[in-house]
Amino acid sequence: MNSYIENIKKLISNNEIEEAIQALLLELKADPNNDEAFFLLGNAYCKLNDWQQALNAYGQALSINPQSLARIAHDRVLEIFNFYNKDIYNP
Repeated sequence: MNSYIENIKKLISNNEIEEAIQALLLELKADPNNDEAFFLLGNAYCKLNDWQQALNAYGQALSINPQSLARIAHDRVLEIFNFYNKDIYNP
C-alpha cells in the first residue's frame, strides 16, 4: 500500500484531523479521481461529526468507484440520520 495513504490513515487515527483534511485536499487537487482519498476525507469529516461533508466525500468516492468501501461508510452515516429522532432529543 502507498505510504502516503498510510500516513493519512495515521493522522486520522491520531485525531490529527485538520492536518489529514488539508493533506487530502491537496492530494485531490492533484488527482481529482482518487476515490480512496475521497473515502479517507469522508472518514476525517466523520471524526469531526461533519456528516454533510462526510456524505459529500463518500458520494464523490462512489461516483468514481462504485465498488469503493465508501458505500458502507455512506450507508452508515445515513443510518445515523435515520436513527436520529428530533422528538426524543428536542422535546
